[in-house]
Amino acid sequence: MELLRFITCGSVDDGKSTLIGRLLYESKLLYADHLAALEADSRRVGTRGGELDFALLVDGLAAEREQGITIDVAYRFFATEARRFIVADTPGHEQYTRNMATGASTAEAAVILLDARKGVLDQTRRHARIVSLMGIRHVVLAVNKLDLVGYSREVFDRVSGAFAEFAAELDLTEITGVPMSATEGVNVVDRSELTPWYDGPTLLQWLETVDTGKKSDGPSRFLVQWVNRPDSAFRGFSGRVLGGTLRAGDEVCANGRKSTVERIVTMDGDLSTAPTGSSVTVVLADDVDVSRGDVLAAASDPPGVADSFQAHLVWMDETGLLPGRQYLAKIGARTVGFTATKALRLNEIGVDTVHFDAPVPFEGYRTNRDLGSFVVLDRLSNATVGAGMIDFALRPANVRWQTLTVDKRARVARNGHRPCVVWLTGLSGAGKSTIADLVEKALHAEGRHTFLLDGDNVRHGLNSDLGFSNADRVENIRRIAEVAALMVDAGLIVLVSFISPFRAERALARDLVGENEFCEVFVDTPLEVAERRDPKGLYRKARRGELPNFTGIDSPYEPPAEPEVRLDTTALSPEAAAGVVVARLRALGVC
Repeated sequence: MELLRFITCGSVDDGKSTLIGRLLYESKLLYADHLAALEADSRRVGTRGGELDFALLVDGLAAEREQGITIDVAYRFFATEARRFIVADTPGHEQYTRNMATGASTAEAAVILLDARKGVLDQTRRHARIVSLMGIRHVVLAVNKLDLVGYSREVFDRVSGAFAEFAAELDLTEITGVPMSATEGVNVVDRSELTPWYDGPTLLQWLETVDTGKKSDGPSRFLVQWVNRPDSAFRGFSGRVLGGTLRAGDEVCANGRKSTVERIVTMDGDLSTAPTGSSVTVVLADDVDVSRGDVLAAASDPPGVADSFQAHLVWMDETGLLPGRQYLAKIGARTVGFTATKALRLNEIGVDTVHFDAPVPFEGYRTNRDLGSFVVLDRLSNATVGAGMIDFALRPANVRWQTLTVDKRARVARNGHRPCVVWLTGLSGAGKSTIADLVEKALHAEGRHTFLLDGDNVRHGLNSDLGFSNADRVENIRRIAEVAALMVDAGLIVLVSFISPFRAERALARDLVGENEFCEVFVDTPLEVAERRDPKGLYRKARRGELPNFTGIDSPYEPPAEPEVRLDTTALSPEAAAGVVVARLRALGVC
């Protein structure tokens, strides 16, 4: 039977969990042990005076039961004679908007609840926006708790009309309004005599009959997830059909090269066709260079390829999105570098310009969810911090590296030593610039080719347009990291003296150069010592509130976890510290 994924959403305490519980109960889809547990839980922690509290069937977290709210996304599977279902009960509180977006990301239909007494609330609108954003076009407006307004048709019409007017602005036009009482089971499974004026479907009837438009027409799209080579005689590409129907004999293309589908292989034998959703192994007639993350597509209508997009973003991390910070994006089966241009806070939704560090095959999210969506990952922790939906490409991926005759290898040979970034980080007043200057002086005396990038000096020119917000600090270091990488390509030993307070940007700088071409030097000076030195009077100004976002006072500093060199400046003179750095560079084979 066909599987339908749907969500329940709406404002807090509109009855989402109760509705799902009632749906399962009325459909006789509860096992005896589940029903017994529900009866016991209802007596112990229920909110209905000992009667069955259906919300407890899906509100599994202890915190949810204690507070009577849904925090996490609860998934339940059930089936009727007509269809199989996976329902995601999503939280209503604003602070859990990210959880609701997660539940909506795989749904094909949505049940938006609202309390008939309260009407359309801000969170109702927020969830409707996310439903629209996620491409869900089949929506039930469940006007719940109608028993508390005497099953009034006037109330139902007024509330439904207000929601429909708002939803039209979001391009949500396929809306079915159902008057109901989840606690009493009115119009959940069977039509109730308490609403004789309503002749539409019950909620379950709608769920069993809604046409989600799952079709296998349109151009074929096959995502390669694994290059399957069990032996030298077989080479296939395992993955899933994301769109259209793939047929043996079809002409397909990937990475600009064409071939023909020779076989469609499964464990049960070869197929002649594979519709949307099929997981198969494709064997091509030609030896085409295809790898994980590539898309085999109809040669007559391939997807676009680009690296810069307009996209909708939902931010899911306590630490906000910082423009210019390097993240990772997982799109399809490929992971690429990612940056955005605007700031977002936790649970915020926005339209942004985003950039990938490599071109990817794509289609707009409204056309193809799989090729139009991505998740954003933190580069250091690999935690999911955001989700994105591609609207359209901003430019084709037509920027390529230019091959040059004189390359880094030639420059290194001419200079007579290896290049390296020597990145000195630490609090203001730690002594970074003094030590960096002494290191360069020693290297220069030995005939090494060097350059020193100092934080204050660079802010007079290249970064004179930046302030000291977290976003500006990120961009400050991003630019310096790129400049330092260019200098390494020129064969230089480049010394970088910046506070560089965030680990993520220092990690970016390391990633931009080759292995053994980065030496992180932590100039480790306690805050009280740096503040006591205060050579520029900055700490005094920061304490008076004249320098907001000053590192160590009201802006954080993230010390290196495993630097190549740690300098304890309470025990070392600047000259001795510089000697430690030079000795380390010799040990690394730089000089």
